[in-house]
Amino acid sequence: MSTLKNGLLAGLKTSWTLSKIIFPITLLLVILQHTPVLPWIIELLAPIMGVFGLRGDAAIPLVLGNALNLYAGIAGILSLELTVKEVFILAVMLSFSHNIFIETGVALKVGVKLWVVLLVRFGLAAISAIVINLVWSGGSDIAKYGMAPKVSDIPEGWMEIILLGLQKASFGVLQLAMVVIPLMIIIQYLKDKQYLQKFSQKLAPFTKVLGIEPNASMTLVSGLVIGLAFGAGVMIQAVQEDGVSKKDATLVFIFLVACHAVVEDTLIFLPLGIPIWPLFLLRLGIAFVLTIVVATVWKRAEQTKRKEVFTS
Repeated sequence: MSTLKNGLLAGLKTSWTLSKIIFPITLLLVILQHTPVLPWIIELLAPIMGVFGLRGDAAIPLVLGNALNLYAGIAGILSLELTVKEVFILAVMLSFSHNIFIETGVALKVGVKLWVVLLVRFGLAAISAIVINLVWSGGSDIAKYGMAPKVSDIPEGWMEIILLGLQKASFGVLQLAMVVIPLMIIIQYLKDKQYLQKFSQKLAPFTKVLGIEPNASMTLVSGLVIGLAFGAGVMIQAVQEDGVSKKDATLVFIFLVACHAVVEDTLIFLPLGIPIWPLFLLRLGIAFVLTIVVATVWKRAEQTKRKEVFTS
């Protein structure tokens, strides 16, 4: 009974913490979507799309995906006639950088620095797009989409726009709570039965390769399976209760930026007519390499600092 109570309380507390991020940002973005602001940003970005091997109007799904979520980005892709190569580049970019406002807010709550979040997410998106554009000579056929998104009615007037924003923001919080609360109850049960400790021990070789302590394993797995926003509940609790250091939280976040919600966020691109296995392997490979490199550099910097302190 105490397990259920503690898990429920942890779930409610985490849902409340995250709702204070998700609700206002979702409301604001829905309102901005029906003002000249987003079209202005799209027009501003259009000239630089050629650097990534994309035409000007490909800025539409990029802005929608980053400002809102992957589903909005995909809706933007489906509204355009693009080549397979262009759709694949957009899919890779959006995999690394989407839902930027909410997921950045979550990362800051966990304790990851803002410059790390922005550099890693936008850096991976930009570099991967440029490299794919340079090395891939194929994909010139027009992409054949397997489905089209549902067209919703356009709200008329500020009152309808605000009501739509309130509705979407409330639904976002409710959806989050429906995932986070049961998840926290399950995690509390696993903790009480000491299954998490055994699980961490089994993942120790995997986390050791990444330069991450075993107590961060649950954070890593939750983000891999259910994503940064939904996995944030576990991440926040792990940092607060399980002694996960700021360093490990940052390394886990770097890994998860490249490869989070790995099943859903990969399969979601399936209707776009692009090869998804290369997308999956690219995300996983970059996640491993980037995290190992950052962990190695961080460790050497710490060793150098300790030597300087010791010699002085």
